[in-house]
Amino acid sequence: MSKKQQHHEAVRWFTTAQEDFSAAILLKGQGMYSHSCFIAQQAAEKSLKSVLFELDVDSWGHSIQKLICDIPEKNIRDKFDVLVERAAALDRYYIPARYPNGLPDLTPGTTFVLADAELACENAMMIMERAIEIVGDDT
Repeated sequence: MSKKQQHHEAVRWFTTAQEDFSAAILLKGQGMYSHSCFIAQQAAEKSLKSVLFELDVDSWGHSIQKLICDIPEKNIRDKFDVLVERAAALDRYYIPARYPNGLPDLTPGTTFVLADAELACENAMMIMERAIEIVGDDT
């Protein structure tokens, strides 16, 4: 893939991350906290995948922590390493925020609260702010 194609794909992924983040904020405002948490996780995941596309690295999986580890350029990875704990928090929303069998005898809608959604959105925003530094602001 040419540099131009890589960048185009990175922008597509980051644009989708931005759309997901907007949806996470809307869901949080509507009291749909488990959905907000999951969509915030998706926004962070897609923003990191945009970075990997920009760097011409194949990305696979849904763990935000792992995607950070997959960044091959140390100077870029260092920008995200400080956010690994935030990435770990977001990773925990991938299954339990969506599936009732991810929680014992509970449903996501009764388990996740406003504070969870606020933290998920904050964590996603911090990761996205770092990603835009790499991908560029032409998204």
